[in-house]
Amino acid sequence: MTTPTDTNAFKKLLAIDVNKYVERKGQFAYLSWPFAVSQLRLADPNATWDVKRFDGLPYLKTELGYFVEVAVTVQGITLSQVHPVLDARNKPIQTPTVFDLNTSIQRCLVKAIALHGLGLS
Repeated sequence: MTTPTDTNAFKKLLAIDVNKYVERKGQFAYLSWPFAVSQLRLADPNATWDVKRFDGLPYLKTELGYFVEVAVTVQGITLSQVHPVLDARNKPIQTPTVFDLNTSIQRCLVKAIALHGLGLS
């Protein structure tokens, strides 16, 4: 018999010990997007994500810099994360390349997945 705790993706994701999967780049620690996506899909095979568009573009340009947004849906709950486009020192990039934008989208995806429990412990 399945109980609500057996199907609660947040509890499944929160319970994962991510310490052995944390990668370091310079002074920063992070989870790779392939690891985060694989754990998300194991917890909920129907999970989806959406890169938000701003006038058709996958980024928003403001006076403060560039931003991306990713929304992740798990078991019908959609949570969204906004992330600035940053360089390797976590400083805003004034003129990002497509690689910079892609990197920020992947970082944003991992943070949006974290809103559903992965890596919050």
